[in-house]
Order: sequence, then C-alpha cells, then structure tokens
Amino acid sequence: MESSLKNVYLVGGAVRDKLLNIASKDNDYVVIGETPSTMESLGFLPIGSDFPVYLHPKTKEEYALGRTERKSGKGYTGFVVDASPSVTLEEDLARRDLTINSMALDENGKIIDPFNGQHDLQNKILRHTTHAFVEDPVRVLRIARFLARYGSDWQIHPSTYALMRELKNKGELNHLVPERVWLETEKALGEKYPELYFQALDGLGIFPEIEQMKNVPQPANHHPEGDVFVHTMLVLRRAADLNFNLETRFAALTHDFGKALSYKIRGNLRGHEREGVAVVESFCNRLKVPNRFRDIGVLTSDNHTLCHTIDQLRPQTIHKLIVTNLNGLVHPERFLAFTQACQCDAQGRGETLVNKPYPQAIKLRAIHSKLQQMDKKHIVQEALKSGKKGPEIGEAVKLAEINCIKAFLSDEPSTTS
Repeated sequence: MESSLKNVYLVGGAVRDKLLNIASKDNDYVVIGETPSTMESLGFLPIGSDFPVYLHPKTKEEYALGRTERKSGKGYTGFVVDASPSVTLEEDLARRDLTINSMALDENGKIIDPFNGQHDLQNKILRHTTHAFVEDPVRVLRIARFLARYGSDWQIHPSTYALMRELKNKGELNHLVPERVWLETEKALGEKYPELYFQALDGLGIFPEIEQMKNVPQPANHHPEGDVFVHTMLVLRRAADLNFNLETRFAALTHDFGKALSYKIRGNLRGHEREGVAVVESFCNRLKVPNRFRDIGVLTSDNHTLCHTIDQLRPQTIHKLIVTNLNGLVHPERFLAFTQACQCDAQGRGETLVNKPYPQAIKLRAIHSKLQQMDKKHIVQEALKSGKKGPEIGEAVKLAEINCIKAFLSDEPSTTS
C-alpha cells in the first residue's frame, strides 16, 4: 500500500477470497479522507469517469476514494456520488451489494466487518448489506452468479430474495441493460454450477424462454427426470461437470427452447427442434448475444435429435447433418461443441442416465474425421479431367463424401448393438 496515504484498506472480493483461502484475481483498495488532488500529486493515474478511481503508479492496482451513492433515477446508472474526504469507511462499505463483499482489511491485517460478513461467509449465506441493494438491479444477477460459483450448499437469505422479488414487482428489472444481463449470464455459464444461476432467477421474468419450460411434460420413458426445465438444468449441469466450454454450455441451455412452444401449439413435443430456432434467435436478439453463441444454439436446437438417432440415418442424411447443416468441415470447433451438447442432452436425465455412454457422438466425430482426411484437391482435379464444370464439381465432391460415409458405415458396428 502507498506509504504516503494514511487510511488505505483492501476491500471487497479480495478480502472475501482471502477468508475463503481462494487466490483473488484483483486487489481493490479504498482510500479514506483524501482528495483527487492528493492522489494525483502522489502519481496515481485517474481512470474513473463516474467516480474517483486511480491506478497505483507502480503496481497498477485500483485505488478508489471512499464514496457514497444515492439513487437518482432508474436502472443502475442513475446515481449521485459523494466522494468527499468526510465519507467514512463504513459508509463506503454500506453501499456494497453483499455482506461478504462489505469487509475491509487494514495494513496491519485487521478485518473491519461492520455488516457481519464473516458470519455469513462461515454460514454460506448470500445476504444484502443494506436496503440500498434494491438501488441497482444488476445485483440480482450478481447474487445469482455467486450462487453459481459457490454451489448449492450456499443460500440466498430469505430477506434478500424478498428484495429481489420487490425489484421485479416494481418493474426495476425491466431497466436491466441487455448487454449487462448477457455479461453476467456469460460469466455465470462459466461457473462451476451454472444451473443455480437460472434457478435463482426463476420467476423474476428475466429469462421468460427458460421459465416457460416449467411444467412442460416429457415422455417418462425418455425423460424420467421430469419436466423440460428440470431436464435443461441437468443438461447444463452435465456440461459444467464435464468442463465443456461456454459455447457448449450455451447450447446445453438452449437446445430445448422449442419444447414449450411446441407443447403450446400442438400439445406434444414433436417438431420442437425446428420451433426452437426462432426462440433461440429471439433470446439472442433481445440480450445482444454474440453470434458464436447464437450459431451453436440454433444449430443444436435444430439438429440434436439427428445426433441421437445417427444409427437410423442414411449416409446422405449424415452428410447433410455434418457438411450442410452444421458446416462442420469449415467450423470443426463448433461441430465438436454440437456433439458435446448432444451428449449432455442424453446424460442430463437424472442419476440413472448421467454416466450412460453416448456412442453417437463418438461415431459422428469419427465420420467427421474421415471427411476431413479426404483429398478434396485430388477429387476436384479428377472432376476437371472428366470435363465437369461449376456445380458439377461440387456434386462430385459431395458424392465422394457420401461414399466416404458409406465406406465408414460398412466397416462400423452399430452403436446400439
């Protein structure tokens, strides 16, 4: 800490992580009783536009002047900030979201904990620091994300959940900026227990596409675990347990988005794969989700049943799935994510099926590998020699690829045998 500053405290997540014996990525400090001119005279570099935050001249760690915030408008940008030297450490800690994030550590190693954060840390409770929690709707997303990070042995305190409901009832959650919702959601997808994020936010209207899956029945012979919502949470959990990447986890989350619509229209789940395409696209448009997630979500919704039933597919259909639908030879990483999401779909059906082998993905990847190994240049040259032009050359390549799949299948025992 900067020796020329008297009242400097390590705050927030760094203190929480230290008490949890977790390595913290960032150290944030708060400085009490100083002014911007003092900070700048000591060589601190100002980086805050809304309130005074500085980079340490040597360590480049963040130092902020103690501040209070008063709500002045809707959403999470409408605040009046006071960063005067009279702001106390406790006042600065009071504006923070959760008690476990509202502790400070002084230069002697003493913990300042005016809101009993240590107690909640020990008892695995996520509790709002003060009623100011309701002034920032993003905190609803953040608390759900902490649950996704720490696991189901933690809980959101009932009084805090009541405030989350209050924010919904007052319409404050309608002011959440789409990019911010996606930012928190993307972070949550990367946590160890991502399904807990969506379970914690259930009923708050933030993700209607997910809430609509509740109480949509599924055939018990294929889905002993229950309704579509339960299934989706298990599929997402499986993707996290297998440490699959964010795109695969997103596909796991969205693969059955069409079931609620299909059930509403027809009273059954037939055609949910195609119905899901528009629902995934609408979800991605609304939250401004990047295209790499949108693409894998749409493709997985539309094609996952084909992967499950690969043993019943003709070579031409398998070719259409890999080469045309998924464009798997151009986007091999996305193809891999698709097969992983399909595996999670098959295994996310309760304890009896979670470790059941999924040879369909192995088979599809093996066919994909054979197609990748083909000498396309040679095929094109042979087509040209025989006088083929334009589209005819493409047809020659397609025929060679289908023959490659036929050859593979003739040598490969059935995955269901």
